[in-house]
Amino acid sequence: MSNATTRPVPEPAISSGDDPREFAAVLRAVYDAARSGDRLPARPRSVIGQSWDRVTTAGVDPDRGAGHDPLDPGEVECRRAESGLADVLESVTGNLDVLISGGENLLVVADASGHVLWRSGGPQVLRRADRLGFTEGASWSERNVGTNAIGTALVSRQAVQVFSAEHFVRTHHTWTCTGAPIRDPRTGDVIGVVDVSGPAPSIHPATLALVDSVVRLAQAQLRDAHRTRLDLLRSVAAPILARAGAPALAVDPHGWVAAVDRLPPRTRVWLPRDFSAGRAHIGDLGPCDVEPLPGGWLLRVTDPDETAAAVTHVVLVESTDRPATVHVDSSDAAWVLHPSPRHLQILRLLATHPDGLSAAELSAHLFGTADRTVTVRAEMSRLRRKLGGLLVASPYRFADIVSVEVSPAPA
Repeated sequence: MSNATTRPVPEPAISSGDDPREFAAVLRAVYDAARSGDRLPARPRSVIGQSWDRVTTAGVDPDRGAGHDPLDPGEVECRRAESGLADVLESVTGNLDVLISGGENLLVVADASGHVLWRSGGPQVLRRADRLGFTEGASWSERNVGTNAIGTALVSRQAVQVFSAEHFVRTHHTWTCTGAPIRDPRTGDVIGVVDVSGPAPSIHPATLALVDSVVRLAQAQLRDAHRTRLDLLRSVAAPILARAGAPALAVDPHGWVAAVDRLPPRTRVWLPRDFSAGRAHIGDLGPCDVEPLPGGWLLRVTDPDETAAAVTHVVLVESTDRPATVHVDSSDAAWVLHPSPRHLQILRLLATHPDGLSAAELSAHLFGTADRTVTVRAEMSRLRRKLGGLLVASPYRFADIVSVEVSPAPA
């Protein structure tokens, strides 16, 4: 056995002073050697090499990708509503406009599954993206299109720039893409990716730092929005806690504490899966009576031998000359919601169908056809955010501890 050492193969990396065309040629040589099994002239960057291994194992075609059909526009709209990304879209586009204002580059925001939800750019780059299938609704996960900034950022959970032939699918080699994942500050989960893509020579290495910094600003904006929602929940919960007469706290849907009374201060409690109103065991709090609040839950610590939590009463009050209202009244909490006409229509339907309605059945009642399920899901997502645990899904219905009444407005 020889004692000679092997010189390590360097990783190619572009800097601001490099000629991007020469760098692209190096990457093409690395890519061709990797595909053919020849000796590599350079070693791919670790984030790229790991991605190539993943997509090769997944069986992605390097010539065509997987070629899945994009989502229809209705499903895209529904995902936009459910993604949590719409709140930061204006901030992201405003701060990255400098990268797309010249018309060469494309700005894309994708969800946690890699589906493109929004994109913007000049007519020429949009047409080029169309030819690649880089359209709203298309999936740019690694399993669909191989190594790319959106899919690879989702898997690696870090900002990444994929230059030219670092893309796994050959038709993408004329592009450079820069993506950074957005995390939900409430959960730490990745909820999407911001991506800037364009012709390979048009993207500067500093684009990676800029996109990553804009994503961090967006995450700070999400944190601020979360604090605002906790403040609103606190303002509703404080007088309720004062009347509860027992150790209690108010939490948001993710368990973040907005207010606490007669308990040691804490930042968060861990809520069980399939959490709903009624009696539940909550971590070190033990048995709790759980009641819905607008934007969260009231958790009242109770004795295990105590009678089960009281029923929550919901009264829909309709009128021809004033806005409709939803009155919610439980043992400790009472509050009012002013629903939109569509939401009132949905609540009225659910009140008259206690066993629940599927999305298709709601669609038939609301629109006269059963195929508007995407619109129904989007509306139900918005409504459930307002009413919290009063509504459950599969099928859509009021929770078991809720009694509902439809009442005309008082004279």
